[in-house]
Amino acid sequence: MSNTSIGRKSRVYLGLGSNIGNKESNVARALQLLPEQVTVGEISSIYESEPVGFKDQPWFVNVVCSAYTDLSPRKLLEYLKHIEGQMGRIMSFKNSPRVIDIDILFYGDQIIDTPELIIPHPRIAERAFVLQPLSELDPLLFHPVKAQTVAQLLTALDEPERVKKRKWSVLYGKGLTEKPSGTLIEGDAGTN
Repeated sequence: MSNTSIGRKSRVYLGLGSNIGNKESNVARALQLLPEQVTVGEISSIYESEPVGFKDQPWFVNVVCSAYTDLSPRKLLEYLKHIEGQMGRIMSFKNSPRVIDIDILFYGDQIIDTPELIIPHPRIAERAFVLQPLSELDPLLFHPVKAQTVAQLLTALDEPERVKKRKWSVLYGKGLTEKPSGTLIEGDAGTN
C-alpha cells in the first residue's frame, strides 16, 4: 500500500516506546498529547520488547500508530521532541532508558537523509518491535529505500529481538482512565 495523504495532510507512521515508570501509561499519554498537531489514526497492539544495544535495563513497551499531519518533517520532529521533553525525557547515552521515545518511521513516500533527520527511520528493517506493529497496521506498507513491504522486511529478519504482543485492555486495570485517541487494533494477544 502507498503511504498516502489526505488533502494537505501527509500520512505518517510513528513509533512510540517507554521503559521507565508506568510504561503503558507513558505511551498512552504521548498518544493523547499528539492530536494538537497530529491526527492519530490506527494504533497497534502493545508490544513488549527486550532492549536493543544497552541490555542492562527494563524491557520496553512499544506501539506504532498511523497519523496525519500538515507539519513538515522537520517541524514534526520538533513537535515530537517537545512532547518527549514535556513528559520528562532526558537525553542521555545512546539506547538509554527513557520515559518516552517517539520516532518518525515514515512520512508519506518521502526519503530524507540529513544530519538531523533520516526518513524512513534508518533502523526499521532491523527491529521486530517496529516491524511487527507496523505489519499489524499495514503489512503492504512499502519501504521506499529497501523496496520491500514491511511484511517482507519482518520475514527477512535474521535474529529478531524477543517481542511479546498483548492487547491495550491490560492498561485499563492499571490506572489509565482514558483510551488513547485513534482506533485501537485489538489483534490476538499471543506471544510472537
